[in-house]
Amino acid sequence: MNVYDFDNTVFTPDSSASFLLFCLRHYPRAALKALPLSAVETVIYLAQGRKDAKWLKQALFSFLNGLDNVEAVVDEFWQCHADHMEAWYLKQLQPDDLIISASPEFLLRPMTDRLGISLMATRMDACSGQIRGKNCHDEEKARRFLEVYPADSIDCFYSDSLSDSPMAALAREAFLVTDGEFYPWPGKE
Repeated sequence: MNVYDFDNTVFTPDSSASFLLFCLRHYPRAALKALPLSAVETVIYLAQGRKDAKWLKQALFSFLNGLDNVEAVVDEFWQCHADHMEAWYLKQLQPDDLIISASPEFLLRPMTDRLGISLMATRMDACSGQIRGKNCHDEEKARRFLEVYPADSIDCFYSDSLSDSPMAALAREAFLVTDGEFYPWPGKE
C-alpha cells in the first residue's frame, strides 16, 4: 500500500484554505460569521505557540452551521477544484492507496470516493465544525494508521511536510514532495 498526505502533496494548494476561500466568495454571510472567533483563536494560537491547531481549525470551520446544505456546498467545491489534483498522482493511483490528512474528512471524502481510494482524516462534524477526537496531524496520523493497519504495511509514503516524519518512519520508502518532484525523505535514504 502507498500512503499519501493530501494538501500540497496530491492536491494543490491546501484544500481547507481553498474551501474556506470558496465559501467566503460564494457564501459570504456564513463565512464572515466565523471571522471574529477565528481572529481570536489565531492570535491565541500564534501567541501561545500551540502545536495543536484543533481549536483554530474549529473556529475557522464554525461557519458551517450557517450553511443550509454542507454536502451540496462541498460537492460544488469539488466541481470547481477537482482539477487541482496532481497529474503525477493520478498517473500512479492504485486502488489500495490511502490518503491520510489533517483536513476534514467530510471535505475530502467526495474526492477520495471519486478516486476509489481510502481516507483517514480529521473527524469534523460537517454541521458545526467541531472536531471529534484529535486533529489528524503529526503523531496522530501514525497513531490512527496503526490502529487499523500493521506497522509494516506501507510501501511508500509521500508528503510535502517534515511534520509527517512519524508516518515516514513507518514506510519502507518515503518521499518529500516539492512542486511535483520527489526527494528521498531526510534521514531515511
